[in-house]
Amino acid sequence: MVASYKIAQAADLLGVSDDTVRRWIDQGVLPVTDASPAEIPGDALAAHAVTLAKSAGDPTGVRSSARNRFTGLVTGVVMDAVAAQVEIQAGPHRVVSLMTAEAVRDLGLEVGSLAVAVVKATTVIVETPR
Repeated sequence: MVASYKIAQAADLLGVSDDTVRRWIDQGVLPVTDASPAEIPGDALAAHAVTLAKSAGDPTGVRSSARNRFTGLVTGVVMDAVAAQVEIQAGPHRVVSLMTAEAVRDLGLEVGSLAVAVVKATTVIVETPR
């Protein structure tokens, strides 16, 4: 059985407003189930999320072998003489990176800077709600 999502849940997952999801439903971009109130099938929502991500592109224009790229704004920098902690808010995702203070200075990272968090790892943990 395919999971389905209420309009508000779909909007949260896609990072858009409820009205945008309703508009996509009205335009036939997203299908709905027979449930009342309307729900969007999970497989259709997933396909649309991929389409949105591909159409958004990467504003930095950088090409990379890493596929886990989170473009966002630097929201915090804590730095001492040697090390630094940089927080990036990428849509609903908060990514925290530990790096050298030299790297922060070389990249010109400060609150409000555009940055891309690139994650390439052999371990990825997947969780589902209970």
